[in-house]
Amino acid sequence: MDLANQNGISAFDTLRQRINTPVMLTSTGTPESSIQWSTRMVEAFKKHWPEYVMEAAELGLFMFSACAFTVLLFHPSSPIVRTIHDGVLRRLLMGMAMGSTAIAIIFSPLGQRSGAHFNPSVTWTFFRLGKIEACDAAFYTLFQFAGGIAGVTLASLTLGRLVAHQSVNYAVTLPGPNGPIVALFAEIVISFILMSVVLTVSNTKRLARWTGIFAGTLVAIYITLESPISGMSMNPARTLSSAVGAQVWMSLWIYFVAPPVGMLLAAEVYQRFKLWPAVACAKLHHYNNQRCIFRCNFEAN
Repeated sequence: MDLANQNGISAFDTLRQRINTPVMLTSTGTPESSIQWSTRMVEAFKKHWPEYVMEAAELGLFMFSACAFTVLLFHPSSPIVRTIHDGVLRRLLMGMAMGSTAIAIIFSPLGQRSGAHFNPSVTWTFFRLGKIEACDAAFYTLFQFAGGIAGVTLASLTLGRLVAHQSVNYAVTLPGPNGPIVALFAEIVISFILMSVVLTVSNTKRLARWTGIFAGTLVAIYITLESPISGMSMNPARTLSSAVGAQVWMSLWIYFVAPPVGMLLAAEVYQRFKLWPAVACAKLHHYNNQRCIFRCNFEAN
């Protein structure tokens, strides 16, 4: 029996009292909870703005690299295109280039400090796992989108018409010939696998320091083998950044739905089966002296 019934108060009376209780307002007429949330956001920004900027820089660098390597490997005027006619081989080279870019970012001072998400789907998966404060997750997402768009803009200013050519098209991600539904499920699968690997490796002591290697290797494999199916995104901010540059909005919803669904599903499976250690932190690389802004339990892992 609950406390309300012990005191002779029915559940209905308790509910009625709560409904009739006035919402406390500040002098400006704003609900107190809104003021508290705004205060938390301001405090989070003051404390953690360097990490937010780093997340923007990381995806900006990734997108600049994606545009530059796409020009190098797919633009008709490129000497590599004239020499290597095999599309699969050029996708392999592209995969190696972008996988190496991801690894370099994860192991860089930027990635070591911010956690090297540069992907809203990764950030919100760790939020679901209780490793990130809501304010930090919101700012990470905002800066990831801003950084990605800035990276494509910089590529456009630097590479000019080369990056706008139809063979490059700002490294845009689009469904393959099998259509959007197949692309949707493909994105869910590759996102699920990536997050499952990240969670498993990063929480296994003997492997944790190599999480970035595993993640980058999967990126390389996906670009080589899976990109003809869905364009290989796994990242809403990455896809939107290219879409803004190319002004191509076709099937954009796929890349906003599939990556978070796949990664959140991986988190649910990881937690429910309890075959692996608890999630220690939201960082992909934690063997460093950089500060950690997350709900971290790395030392105890």
